[in-house]
Amino acid sequence: MPTMTQTRLFLIHILTALGAPIALLAMIAGAQNDLPLMFFWLWVALVVDGLDGPMARHFKVKERLPRWNGTILDLVIDYATYTFLPAFALYQSGLLSEFWGLVSGALIVFTGAIYFADNNMKTENGGFSGFPGVWNMVIVVLVALQASEPLILAMVALCCVLTFVPVDFVHPVRTVKWRVLTLTMLAVWSAALGWSIVEAFAQPLWVSITIGITSAYLFLAGFVQQILRKV
Repeated sequence: MPTMTQTRLFLIHILTALGAPIALLAMIAGAQNDLPLMFFWLWVALVVDGLDGPMARHFKVKERLPRWNGTILDLVIDYATYTFLPAFALYQSGLLSEFWGLVSGALIVFTGAIYFADNNMKTENGGFSGFPGVWNMVIVVLVALQASEPLILAMVALCCVLTFVPVDFVHPVRTVKWRVLTLTMLAVWSAALGWSIVEAFAQPLWVSITIGITSAYLFLAGFVQQILRKV
């Protein structure tokens, strides 16, 4: 019979598992060619993922509720919302031809699956080694900016290669260096993309520029920090 404390701790696992029905809602929206709504649900999933981890670590759920493996649960949800569904969104966007949409999607889900099984994905400074499979953040930017086919193919190829290269990427919360700047950039990035989603990706030019600048920072910050440590 679970104790009251164990029941309360299990609520954190329930919060994590909510990512599954949210992913289903995102997939339904994508299947109906409503990409703004799809990316809204993927954003909700991102927020949930940002909450459950810190809560689980704070309350030491792993030690106090060992029957349920929150890490595995989190990885299952993350693969769906960070990798699989964004690949589907790219295919549905119509920004790529049928052939390249299939090729790009296949590469994304394939490399993402391998990365999520990597026990060495985390770095000592709290970031990630190799592109961390956050295709939800990459694809939404490419769709919001209505990127050209060559640019999309180049970004997909680059991120797939970087999945297996020891290049650092920041974690907005866990990476201490430049944390305030990173969180600020993330907040501005989120607000600009929120605007874009509400406008069905027909946002003003200055919003597109803001998305581009903040995306570049989030993508390159870890690599820059990595270089500075070696200088």
